Amino acid sequence: MAVSALTAMAPVRRVETSMLTVGYYDVGTGPAVVLLHGFPYDIHAYADVAPMLAAQGCRVIVPYLRGCGATRFLDATFPRTAEQAALASDIIDLLDCLDLPQAVLGGFDWGARAACAAAALWPGRCAGLISAGGYVLHDLERATIPAVPERECALWYQYYLATERGRVGLTVYRRELARLLWRQWSPRWPFGDAEFDRTATAFDNPDWVDVALNNYRHKLGAVPGDSRYADRALQLQGMPRIEVPTITLDGGAHGVLPASDGSEWSAYFLRHLEHRVVAGAGHNIPQEQPQAFAEAVLALVRPGT
Repeated sequence: MAVSALTAMAPVRRVETSMLTVGYYDVGTGPAVVLLHGFPYDIHAYADVAPMLAAQGCRVIVPYLRGCGATRFLDATFPRTAEQAALASDIIDLLDCLDLPQAVLGGFDWGARAACAAAALWPGRCAGLISAGGYVLHDLERATIPAVPERECALWYQYYLATERGRVGLTVYRRELARLLWRQWSPRWPFGDAEFDRTATAFDNPDWVDVALNNYRHKLGAVPGDSRYADRALQLQGMPRIEVPTITLDGGAHGVLPASDGSEWSAYFLRHLEHRVVAGAGHNIPQEQPQAFAEAVLALVRPGT
């Protein structure tokens, strides 16, 4: 398949916050929905979801996260951090720039964490939440407590990226590592070269490596966060409950994490409407099963339909 045959998310618009020039895709009119990708992915995780939602009367905004694609830091001196408080703040800054008082937030991987954090810190700005993976805020106080060996083995990439060898490896083999993670996390997803290459151009962002390293090193307690977000980080450290209407998703064919029934973290959502297991999907649910992800969003945009 040629890249030109794939859904194009263009044009990419840009808006300037206090920290970033954010590149984002914007389509449709109606209730706002902000969709957030993870690592190592980009906005094209929503290449099929976005037009589905726009056709149903939504305004769909899909930003590149910091360090990815068209999004750039405004100042060379700004720390290239990607802690959960920073990612959440970026969402609210984007809503402010677009004069949007509220939006339904949806995401997976880093995007789910950013959406959960934003919903916890600014519930009035979040009209609803779709979180693939459930309650995914980092519990930094438990960062040094090991999981069972089988679980630790699945997190090999995080420990690799915590080393300087990993820094060099991610720099030199960014595409190879990303492709490996796609295969491991979504073993039933038959993505092709063109589909991967469409996303991989986003990894050429000059800050992609540093931002990715910071995310995983901060999660493991190896590096400090940015002092700009210290108060928000402290709030998130308390593992706050999220009060907005929420639908959680799990991939039924995840290559690393078995699907759950949602009960282990349901108490963290005060308005947990439903947990859905998406059959056949791995880690990247919106790209693997776009209809299922779009239906979850629409259940929040139009309750009862």
